[in-house]
Amino acid sequence: MANAYGLISHSTPCIRRRNLPSNIISRSGFYSAERITRRAFRCSAAEGINDLASASFPSNPPTPRLVAKGCKLVGCGSALPQRLISNDDLAQIVETSDEWISVRTGIRNRRILSGDETLTGLAVEASRKALQMAQVKPDDVDLILLCTSTPDDLFGSGPQIQKELGCRKNPLAFDIRAACSGFVLGLMTAGFSIRAGGFQNVLVIGADALSQYVDWTDRGTCILFGDAAGAVLVQACDGDEDALLGYDLHSDGDGQKHLNALAKDDRTENLFVSNGVPTSFPRPSSYSCIQMNGKEVFRFAVRCVPLSIEASLERAGLMSSSIDWLLLHQANQRIIDAVATRLQIPPDHVISNLANYGNTSAASIPLALDEAVRSGKVQAGNIIATAGFGAGLTWGSAIVKWG
Repeated sequence: MANAYGLISHSTPCIRRRNLPSNIISRSGFYSAERITRRAFRCSAAEGINDLASASFPSNPPTPRLVAKGCKLVGCGSALPQRLISNDDLAQIVETSDEWISVRTGIRNRRILSGDETLTGLAVEASRKALQMAQVKPDDVDLILLCTSTPDDLFGSGPQIQKELGCRKNPLAFDIRAACSGFVLGLMTAGFSIRAGGFQNVLVIGADALSQYVDWTDRGTCILFGDAAGAVLVQACDGDEDALLGYDLHSDGDGQKHLNALAKDDRTENLFVSNGVPTSFPRPSSYSCIQMNGKEVFRFAVRCVPLSIEASLERAGLMSSSIDWLLLHQANQRIIDAVATRLQIPPDHVISNLANYGNTSAASIPLALDEAVRSGKVQAGNIIATAGFGAGLTWGSAIVKWG
């Protein structure tokens, strides 16, 4: 989750990995951590967009990648709620306008759950479309990863998706909570599971309904978020067909103060009588609405995301000129444009559907990917640089090949 309203004063650290020899692998097909040398950089939110131009890209030529077992992306799908909320609709609720919102964020519309719609229902619909494209039956799925921060069940909604899809072999299904970075983390978890765990077909779902945690009287946040689901089927393959080419993942708990939805601290203290029996009990827990310092999150994103993609490219043994498409978490058009400029990627090679759906958190990347694939924009063999960033703070990137 991110926003773009101006300047920032504090720093958020980010580790940039360098000098990663891509010809060093373990038996599972991964790089040997003990043999990788790293060089750390400070990713400072205090450094402005203008400072990005002075940062340097890797100048060393790429080295060959060796992977014992690979995985590839073979299907995608997405689903949206029926109810559409336009900027003009929001102008009836808070002091804003279509121009004010679109100029600052690039957003014009968003979808939100209504009636009997559920997040699980959206996730199931997106998953079915991904399985259909991949020509994989539900019974052949052996792992389901639901990337969400807004499950229908506190204990996780992954198993309910397994049930609704009709996966009769009872494959493992669980949730991953990493907000807007969730899908990238889920994608890499799928890769790790295939390469080291022997899984064959892993369904990665990004789905969120942040409209449930928005203060609709707060102009700073209610204009940003929408609900959606997207899914990708990741399948095992031979090493020479591997499509997860490089990655870079980080978190920084110090940044939590800039973006959170904390449990409300309204619990009562237990008072005990002489026999140790409590006379009062904690109140039921609930969460606050989303709290965000948009200026801080903006500067964090435009500084850390390009560095992360650089690190992923170097790990993949590729140069930025190899990128066919840049697909970022759809948080704010200013962030997308700033990262594209930093990486010298032309606008016509940037995927963005932010104007139509707003910030859909973990769903934004697979939703945009599905639209791009089904429209014919993304073709088999295209190299995609993708990155997620948001609450935690967490951020990560991956270089993948479609199809």
